[in-house]
Amino acid sequence: MARAGEDALIARYFAPLSGPGAEGLRDDAASLTPSPGHDLVVTTDAVVAGVHYFPDDPPGSIAIKALGVNLSDLAAKGASPRGFLLTLALPDDWTEAWLCAFAEGLGTASRHHACPLLGGDTVRSGGPALIGITAFGEVPAGCMVRRQTAWAGDRLCVSGTIGDAALGLALRLSTVTTPDAVALDALRDRYLHPRPRLSLAPLLRRHARAAMDVSDGLVGDLTKMLAGTGLTAQIEAARVPLSSAARAVIGGDAGRLTIALTGGDDYEILCAVPPERLAAFLHQAEQAGVRATEIGSVEPGEAPPRVLDATGAAMTFTAGSFSHF
Repeated sequence: MARAGEDALIARYFAPLSGPGAEGLRDDAASLTPSPGHDLVVTTDAVVAGVHYFPDDPPGSIAIKALGVNLSDLAAKGASPRGFLLTLALPDDWTEAWLCAFAEGLGTASRHHACPLLGGDTVRSGGPALIGITAFGEVPAGCMVRRQTAWAGDRLCVSGTIGDAALGLALRLSTVTTPDAVALDALRDRYLHPRPRLSLAPLLRRHARAAMDVSDGLVGDLTKMLAGTGLTAQIEAARVPLSSAARAVIGGDAGRLTIALTGGDDYEILCAVPPERLAAFLHQAEQAGVRATEIGSVEPGEAPPRVLDATGAAMTFTAGSFSHF
């Protein structure tokens, strides 16, 4: 059975996801006007089969992840979503059943986060599938939360729990095992389905001095936050929030704790909060439905951040985060 052409695919699967300014995806470009008194915030990330997801992952889950990782970046900048562009590079063996399920998942995520499709491109990859998304958000003018603007004395906080997705990936790869079926399902779900913390965006603008999302591993991303700033940090591993599923899998295994602290795909928020704003931030995050936890502090110095174990000794890591290269 012949597969539909590009125009038919766009009309069937993606035009129903389009938002205002997209002209039903019938034009070569879309228009997007920020709300009065606001700046646009733009971010882009791609996910590739065999690198960021397994080719046999559910297509809807792949779509949710592709959009979610970009919305996580917007959340960390204090931005509210306005829309996104999609570049979809399909392998030679793509099927309409896969594309239909992908579009359904993308539509679910798009509606849930009020982030409509504005346009994009659909091409043949000649290799593995690639899903590239460029997401647009907005913040009140001049209020985007930057990455490298922490001050000495700021308190470091993270949202949610850390390490779930990295442990879920390790379980999927069978480099880690567990007899706990509930923990297995919970951690695999965190790997498949990021939870962009958009409800924290206004709180970050109000309280945080600096912020980024934890995409490549807590230790490595904290290092990126402070690189070249003349600042370092100290965090306590025992204060890093772990889910009950992660605790069940880690137990007392130092290697598994290292996976949680350095592995990618958390898509939680790491932020630096002035001490006088800390209590308000933690309380308002709880009210917004996302627990935030203080894990350490920013200090003067050029050394890499220190992670202290339960005895107060500095932990060492072969690599602090995921790297493509």
